Amino acid sequence: MGFRAVNGVDLRLEAGRVHALVGPNGAGKTSLFNLLTGFLKPTSGEILLFGRDATHLRADQIANLGVARSFQITSLFEQLSALEHVLLALQSATDLGLRFWSSEGALRRFVPRGRELLGEVGLEAVADRPASGLPYGQKRALELAIALAREPRLLLLDEPTSGMGLEDVSRTIALIRHVAGGRTVLLVEHNMGVVAEVAQRVVVMQQGRVIADGPYEVVRHDPAVIAAYLGQVDA
Repeated sequence: MGFRAVNGVDLRLEAGRVHALVGPNGAGKTSLFNLLTGFLKPTSGEILLFGRDATHLRADQIANLGVARSFQITSLFEQLSALEHVLLALQSATDLGLRFWSSEGALRRFVPRGRELLGEVGLEAVADRPASGLPYGQKRALELAIALAREPRLLLLDEPTSGMGLEDVSRTIALIRHVAGGRTVLLVEHNMGVVAEVAQRVVVMQQGRVIADGPYEVVRHDPAVIAAYLGQVDA
């Protein structure tokens, strides 16, 4: 018998607001992200993005609709500079696509916007530093700049503060607030302090289902949520 990681979830995101998706480990949060971005295909139901049926679209087609995401585990080209990462992301959104062999001149036209994006996430001073030389918090900020290069209407952030110290968490909270302006954001987050700071709406999952949905101050007192988190140290 198969395991249903996401089971009958009815999720509606409000445009221009920050939503947090929370729940105990194994609740189905990342699986839901993978469904929304085309990395997994649903066995039933439908996915609508900006009024369009995206149920059977590939990941690249969903990205072209205006969806960008970060992942739980940082994945960068260690030898490329921060600026080069963003330039490639900017190029991927044009008719040049991901042609890594394109001339340096082809990428040069993206430099002003690339530096502007790095400035938005506080990395302008390390634009020319290879990713291998960036501390963890800056690597996560670089991933956010890469996602923003696609000018997404919907931004999905999978555990953006995971593994961070308090100082980096504070910076990331400020960063999420900054980039959320005018965008719809959905973030998976275990740090409930972060959720309380940035999310206007909280969706709680358990065993593949949504068990609560609403403002943080309401959801945190929901008996079903308290029961779901009982014994969860990171809650």
